[in-house]
Amino acid sequence: MIGDDGVPRCWWGAEPEIYRRYHDDEWGRAVTDDSRLFEKICLEGFQAGLSWLTILRKRESFRAGFAGFDPVTVAQFGEKDVERLLADAGIVRHQGKIRSTINNADRALEVIEERGSLADYFWSWAEPEPPPPVEILSTSEVSTALSKDLKQRGWSFVGPTTVYAFMQAMGLVNDHLDGCHVRAECAQARRHVLGTDL
Repeated sequence: MIGDDGVPRCWWGAEPEIYRRYHDDEWGRAVTDDSRLFEKICLEGFQAGLSWLTILRKRESFRAGFAGFDPVTVAQFGEKDVERLLADAGIVRHQGKIRSTINNADRALEVIEERGSLADYFWSWAEPEPPPPVEILSTSEVSTALSKDLKQRGWSFVGPTTVYAFMQAMGLVNDHLDGCHVRAECAQARRHVLGTDL
């Protein structure tokens, strides 16, 4: 879709402005920072049953409430933190998802101990660079397998659709459509992370 700024981008990222910025500056760009990876998989869990726009508008409140999604800090949250978050109108006040985030922080620390970083673990699931998608899917064989592995590790709110949305956003798959102005840039960043840009 050609936006009112004359820039071609994926149809879903044309408007509103908050989506446009998210599409242009974040979605599909290769992320290797553990806190950002942890934040995103947790926020995708909160998004289940809601629109991503709702979560995006509340993201700064989520970051404040969950200590910047530092897994070391979140893993230490107790019942007072659960009560505090349930009273925070700035986030999605869903007790199951709040407790899931705390649980997943513990699970993230286990992955970091085992693999050295969340990035090492998640990027081992990166999909090879395919041709541009004709349509944007909601799951894949890899997201289904990663979801299963995460669940076996004790993570929660990590179904195949949630995991695929996480993979799309963090650059583990490049689902920018053909002609989108950031597709090539995202593809190059992925190749750099995967060591295939030589």
